[in-house]
Amino acid sequence: MRRLAIDVRPGEYAVARLDAGAAAPVGLFDRSGDALVSVTRTGGELSVICPAEAAPAGARVQDGWRLLTVRGPLAFTLTGVIAALSSELAAAGVALFTLSTFDTDHVLVRAADLDRAVAALEASGHDVFHA
Repeated sequence: MRRLAIDVRPGEYAVARLDAGAAAPVGLFDRSGDALVSVTRTGGELSVICPAEAAPAGARVQDGWRLLTVRGPLAFTLTGVIAALSSELAAAGVALFTLSTFDTDHVLVRAADLDRAVAALEASGHDVFHA
């Protein structure tokens, strides 16, 4: 895998689950700043990734995540980014939650594991920056 530039984004994130038929939380996209917000619906759930303080009321919430973002845009022909990052973090015993967007890939790790995650990524040759 080529050397990646990865930004540790400020703040804590939450991963939340609502019932599949729930409406997308009102105001979630009205936030100022450049925080990541993702809403995904499947036949069985509505998942939300957002800053912890914006986690939707009534959702089952897992908070305490930190966001690492690969600097992009990444070409659609580029392969193995998530595979490499997940392997490197798995070898360090770091659990992760991934998300891809049109431009790039994002990895969430538990806040308690952030230092270990950064060390593992740097040891694998990536440049990690604290935003």
